[in-house]
Amino acid sequence: MPGAEDRLAGRVVGLALRPPGSAAPVASTHVLACAGTGLVGDRHADARSPRQVLLAASAAYGELGLAPLALRENILVDVDVARLPSGSLLRIGAHAILRLSFQCEACGALERQRLGLARALGTRRGMLASVATGGEIRLGDPVRILAQRLPALAEDWRTRVLQVLAAVPEGMVVDYALLARLAGIQSSYCRAFPRLLGRPWPRRQGAAGANAAPCSEGRDSAAALGWRRLARCAARRLGAGRLNPGSSLIRRAC
Repeated sequence: MPGAEDRLAGRVVGLALRPPGSAAPVASTHVLACAGTGLVGDRHADARSPRQVLLAASAAYGELGLAPLALRENILVDVDVARLPSGSLLRIGAHAILRLSFQCEACGALERQRLGLARALGTRRGMLASVATGGEIRLGDPVRILAQRLPALAEDWRTRVLQVLAAVPEGMVVDYALLARLAGIQSSYCRAFPRLLGRPWPRRQGAAGANAAPCSEGRDSAAALGWRRLARCAARRLGAGRLNPGSSLIRRAC
């Protein structure tokens, strides 16, 4: 049952999946959301990523005269999702609940459809989300904004990278590819990691760095931390050797 302060915001007007190996989304009348993973059968279903589902607003299609599925969304709604804050929870249909992560950047794929489309869209591409509670989603299902809200994720990808690194548990080694997935960014951003993680702060050297104390700051809210505190926290992780650019494995201390 909807909560007393939950409100009906709109309805689902379009659904699509991008099967593995498919370059374009395929329209559907229903999809199955799997908690913590994404949409069953979609190439972006990933338990380690906050960008499992793309929601877009139908208004952008009318305003820009776009062809169906031009924004490559999974769920099209008659709700201006780009104006909703990160951490918002949307109940779609009877059971599925999506947690809004951050805005989806306008990528080069849009430019190949129409020159200048990315600039024209601005921040209206849509919102990326993860699946908090699973359930079936069908065309016409109601979209409710829940009163409860979870902690927000940073819009700036650099801050998200530092937040992830600051929260790495003791004994874990993370490679660049996994760091990108956890931060919800494209793998092409890995090329910027050496500069981001190597320049703003010095690495700790010697035995003291190898035995750095656990970083409690990584457990605090992103708003309270700020860039510099995140950077110091990430630096201690780097000094403790917990980021391995070339490793393809994650190791945990037992």
